Amino acid sequence: MTIGCTIIGTVVAKPEMQAELKAILGALVAPTRAETGCINYDFHVDAADPCVFVFYENWTNRQALDEHLAKPHLKPLLDRQAELLARPVEIRHLVMLSEIPGRPAA
Repeated sequence: MTIGCTIIGTVVAKPEMQAELKAILGALVAPTRAETGCINYDFHVDAADPCVFVFYENWTNRQALDEHLAKPHLKPLLDRQAELLARPVEIRHLVMLSEIPGRPAA
């Protein structure tokens, strides 16, 4: 499987909304991993700040990511951003420079 799109998404909770946001974000993992085009969707919390959540995601292509961003299971987050988040969601798009282990270089 070829990785065509990698992102790191950072979501920062308002302190009083941390537990609720963690539950909402955690509920995204299973349905997202089941999406066509999702290679991996890994949910993390910053070791030094429990209000900072990070997703590391690999998708087969940009279209698969764009389709993910329109899925209804994201609605609980998207509809309540102003209430839950300390700042807007940050999405960093990455381009892999190293080889994928076990695969020849392109």
